[in-house]
Amino acid sequence: MRRFAGLDGAFLAFESPAAPLHIVGAMVFDPSDVPGGVGFEDVRALVARRLPRVPPFRQRAVAVPFGIDHGGLVDDPSFDLDYHVRRSALPRPGGRAELAAAVADIAERPLDRSRPLWEFHVVEGVEGGRFALVTKVHHAIIDGVSGAELLAAFFDLTPHPGPQPVDPETWSPPPVPGELGMVRDALGELPARIEGIVRATAGTVRLARRLSGRNREVGGTLPPSPFDAPRTSINGSVSPHRRVALADVPMVSVDEVRSHLGGSVNDVVLVLVAGGLRRLFAARGEAPDSSLVAMVPVSVRREDERGTLGNRVAAMLVSTASGVADHAARLRLVAEDMAKAKEQHALVGAEPFATWADALAPAVATRLARLATNLRVFDRLPPPFNLVVSNVPGPREDLYLAGARLESLHPFGPIADGVGVNVTVFSYGGTLFVGVTGCRDLAGDVDVLAAGIERTAAELVAHVRRADRPVPWWNAGSVPPRHRADDVDDAPADGDLADGELADVELPPWLAARLARRRAHVAGEGRAVPGAG
Repeated sequence: MRRFAGLDGAFLAFESPAAPLHIVGAMVFDPSDVPGGVGFEDVRALVARRLPRVPPFRQRAVAVPFGIDHGGLVDDPSFDLDYHVRRSALPRPGGRAELAAAVADIAERPLDRSRPLWEFHVVEGVEGGRFALVTKVHHAIIDGVSGAELLAAFFDLTPHPGPQPVDPETWSPPPVPGELGMVRDALGELPARIEGIVRATAGTVRLARRLSGRNREVGGTLPPSPFDAPRTSINGSVSPHRRVALADVPMVSVDEVRSHLGGSVNDVVLVLVAGGLRRLFAARGEAPDSSLVAMVPVSVRREDERGTLGNRVAAMLVSTASGVADHAARLRLVAEDMAKAKEQHALVGAEPFATWADALAPAVATRLARLATNLRVFDRLPPPFNLVVSNVPGPREDLYLAGARLESLHPFGPIADGVGVNVTVFSYGGTLFVGVTGCRDLAGDVDVLAAGIERTAAELVAHVRRADRPVPWWNAGSVPPRHRADDVDDAPADGDLADGELADVELPPWLAARLARRRAHVAGEGRAVPGAG
């Protein structure tokens, strides 16, 4: 048995019926260049051939009786591939709305713990003759980075990879460990567990003192602390029902913004999410008391840990600066706050998270999670943070599945009790693919958030392009005032111009006015204005 260590077991222990903790990916493929196309049987055959490369996909979780210790993964002697690789189809027209509805239905159903913790759904009927593959894998097995590496086992870099090495079929699952043996092993490790709790407590106290001293030395604005987030309508006790939305942001737009305004890709992502949140709350007629706080997962996976599954993540709390209307000003604030959060993370490290997760017995963690759900405590308590924002880097080159090119990959992370929205971003090719997951009861309008992310990206690009224009010769003595984002959500997008033919031409005001009068005269829209000619 491969024992769950660190955060792996915590993702199983803290899972509840209202908050299943799996990761979903919605991938759309174009099979038009494959003779005869790509069907369900082709995908199933490929998964069957490459399954030996991903051992956890043939292993199921076993729990230690009474929850006195974390369980682990064992080979499943009754493994059934047809249970895990499923077939479905979208209703017509098979567009983005139909795909989002299908993904939400798949995402809200928990994985069966008596079987290996994954499902692949081959979804046919996507518009344009395409098909989708919706993957669902439990967080106990993968985090964002290891999930991307895991999927690489099923992809190729060319549509015709040539002969592939045959994976030997020598898999022979050993017997599942007996419950008495697991209890005996857990009791034998009890002294070490108690010692681990003592060490974790002492380490946490030392860390708190060190952080307190550092914060006094640094002074100024500090990163948010847990439960500093404002109470909003997207925070509260979650239901088991989900809504999802998809958004696309060209990577060239992000690079253009960064080249003019600075910041990292993560900083720009937070600014885009904040712009979407502003529109979401404006549509609800809600004004949060302060800027929303995002929990940002941070990969701490070392180079020698690449290719391994499991969770190697820590977390930072960062202000989204959603209370700031101007996108450029918001980016500066986010970049400053992110830099301070990174300094704090470097001081804290990842070990406290993993140590406490490993030390806390599943029996305690599970009962705490169920108690919080049953009592709906997050309807009364302030949220620990408002939402999760995660960014996972992916490959720039094209990927192929059974010869079909991968067009898009939208990721969808889990939500937890008290936090009704998760925004996960995956970069592939030249696009940032954004997946927004929302509790149907708290955030059933996540499509407004997704659309706001795309619109904020367009506004930022329009802003930097205007700022990059040279000052006209007739106005060389002054600089145009800085653009500020309009607070009115139904205002035209930044950069919209009425005269498309003159969009890139900077004319003196007197000449622009004369040309406008001349066009009106020629078109017969009114009598000629004296002096127009």
